[in-house]
Amino acid sequence: MGVTGPPGPVMDRDEVDRALARLGAEHEAIETSLLALQDHAGRRLLEGAELTGVTKERWASAEASITLLWAYFDAYADALRGAREIRSRRRWSSREDLVELTELLRGESVTVAGSVTGSIAGSAAATAGAPTLHGAGKLSHSFSLSTLVDRMNELYASSLDMVVASDAVWSALPARIDLLAAELQRTRRLAHSVGVRPGEHPAGDDLERITHTLTALREQVVSDPLAYWVPTQGSSAPGGGRPDTTVYDREARALEDVRREIDAVLTVRQDAEQRLVKLRDVLSRADRTLAEARTARGEVLAKIAATEVPVVSGPPTVLQEQLATASEYRRHAQWHRLSPLLESLEEKAEDELLRARESLTAVTQPLAVRAELRGRLDAYKAKIARHGLAEDPFLIERYDAARRMLWSAPCDLRVAEQAVLRYQQAAAELLTAPRVPDQGGPQDRRGEQ
Repeated sequence: MGVTGPPGPVMDRDEVDRALARLGAEHEAIETSLLALQDHAGRRLLEGAELTGVTKERWASAEASITLLWAYFDAYADALRGAREIRSRRRWSSREDLVELTELLRGESVTVAGSVTGSIAGSAAATAGAPTLHGAGKLSHSFSLSTLVDRMNELYASSLDMVVASDAVWSALPARIDLLAAELQRTRRLAHSVGVRPGEHPAGDDLERITHTLTALREQVVSDPLAYWVPTQGSSAPGGGRPDTTVYDREARALEDVRREIDAVLTVRQDAEQRLVKLRDVLSRADRTLAEARTARGEVLAKIAATEVPVVSGPPTVLQEQLATASEYRRHAQWHRLSPLLESLEEKAEDELLRARESLTAVTQPLAVRAELRGRLDAYKAKIARHGLAEDPFLIERYDAARRMLWSAPCDLRVAEQAVLRYQQAAAELLTAPRVPDQGGPQDRRGEQ
């Protein structure tokens, strides 16, 4: 390519020396970065892996970008070497040398063959975000050194981003999946030991599903790591983002749920007999309470008149049948079936005992009312005696009337309650009546009523 004149003012010797020093430092930095990318563990894994999906497409583009990077770097190094040779011809460069150096350092003096840039650019541009070269059909392309550095930086950033992201996924997910798979195998063995198997227990079906999901997830992560990469929005740093662990986290939670279910089954195996004994006791107490309620109902109907007494139902046979089924499960070591049945039975047995107690309370309520009325009557009689009025004929008459009603069978509670109230009122009036001094007692005003 002929020299058409320097771009802008001709550089002096100091400007040339400073530019060469800066370009030399950039050359070393770019070379170091390229060698680090070449030795990156993620890049070596990508080269040896059987890739699929988005990772396969992006790696094809990244490989092309890396090849183009080295082509640009070689052209950059050649141009820098040529400029240094010109500068080293003389200690004090002539104007012709300075014109040539200005063209090399500032002009579009770096030529790259079109066969290299054209074939690689098409592949690099296939991936979103990769730099696109214009004029790919040309025989050669000319760049200034600064433009070439910018293009190398763009290609390096996009290639490094892809390599770092893939390596981050490979470093994070497969190891975690393997640890979870090992825990899954331990849980499967434990589940089989207590009869939790696919097709026989929901937890067994869950274990089977988790196994298939983890196996497929590991294969996908190994062959297409970028499918499990979430870039950080707004981040321009290579590898800005995090591995997508959504599927892994979901299966880890599902396995934890299964482990809790297996623990519940193991707990049942350890204390099944004790829980069955307790269940029999609770149901037996419920039956005895219902029997007591039925007996009490007969007594109430015989002793209490004019009152509603609720009917007492018999014990539910379904609970006894389920208890027998639970005993069979224990006898045949079907712990996975016994676990949910025991939990259901324990709740129902407590409800049945509560129902029996409530039935007994409802049936015996009239007897409790009669007992309360008897206690109240005797309490007022004792109070009257303490005040020296026990021999009062009127009170004796009222007391005897109430007592006959309360101790007779059948007892009409409404009538008996009125008799007790009349006795209380008479006693209260006598206790609060003013006393006559010569009699030393309260004045009898009953004749005035």
